[in-house]
Amino acid sequence: MTTIGPGDPARTITMQDIAQASGVSQSTVSRVLNNTATSVPIAAATRRRVLEVAERLGYRPNPLARGLRGAKTMLLGVIVREISDPVFTVTVDAISTAARRRDYNVVLGTAHSQAEEAIALRAVLETRHCDGIVVVGDMRDQPRLLSDLRAARVPVVILWQGLELAGAATINIDNRAGIASAVDHLAELGHVRFGFIGGDPLGDIREREAALVERLAAHGLSVDPSLMAPASNNPRSGAAAFHSLMERPEPPTAIVTATDQVAVGALYAAHSLGIGVPEQVSIVGFDDIPMAEYTAPPLTTVRQPFDDIAEVAVQFVLDDPSPDNHRVFATSLSIRATTGPPPTG
Repeated sequence: MTTIGPGDPARTITMQDIAQASGVSQSTVSRVLNNTATSVPIAAATRRRVLEVAERLGYRPNPLARGLRGAKTMLLGVIVREISDPVFTVTVDAISTAARRRDYNVVLGTAHSQAEEAIALRAVLETRHCDGIVVVGDMRDQPRLLSDLRAARVPVVILWQGLELAGAATINIDNRAGIASAVDHLAELGHVRFGFIGGDPLGDIREREAALVERLAAHGLSVDPSLMAPASNNPRSGAAAFHSLMERPEPPTAIVTATDQVAVGALYAAHSLGIGVPEQVSIVGFDDIPMAEYTAPPLTTVRQPFDDIAEVAVQFVLDDPSPDNHRVFATSLSIRATTGPPPTG
């Protein structure tokens, strides 16, 4: 007879092993471990013995098997558009923390901005019987994925879609109010010549660019189209865009960027060109990722409440799974050292 002990690499401990070791039926073990209600109560001593044997043998439940039986798997699936984006990295960490408070583990997959990969991930997560799926990032350029998510067999919530998506719960932020706070701050400092460095033209980025034009108009200001610099959402592209803006005959005295990643690149470029921030040009980011307060100088930026967003995302898929759930979060302005009055003379 083979003796099974805790951590035995020979094979996985099963409910049958526990039943044999504790001297009860396998069905009793199942009811105890799954805390299933029974018409005939299980004696406290029996329940205690089963739990002690399960712990001694190192039994670990199989989430897939639980899913096949229709029980909760305690797995939360997360599909991330691009894991290299610091915004998404911070969000995944916050989602994991919120999930752990509910005793859930997170199954993570990154789509690398590829529709085919995202669709494959969705199928894998459903096959693994996750109890819910959180999609992190704008997926409007992937209509097939969105269609599949609407028809998913599990609750789904999509973050930063940039709009309310029919048939799926969504969580967004108030991009217009966030940009308005940045423009108001710079206008109060006396700036009238604004530049904008954008990012990849998805959801939030488009809203932020449009919001800049709208808010400047409210201040009686217009934007020189030559000072609207496109950029990919990374520091290198932000640096290149900053170079192009400062080469203009009349460069801006204030630059609003679509993301902190872009702003970090702009700060790097300013340093390399010997341009003082904020003495010669003020720079404002968007997101308030962890590195923002450690740039040189510390970055003024629009803050997103990542922890609150993650908490509501987990709540939507696990506690209140309805495709009619939509939430828009307010932003705030973190004023640090990259903004000041425009240069005189």
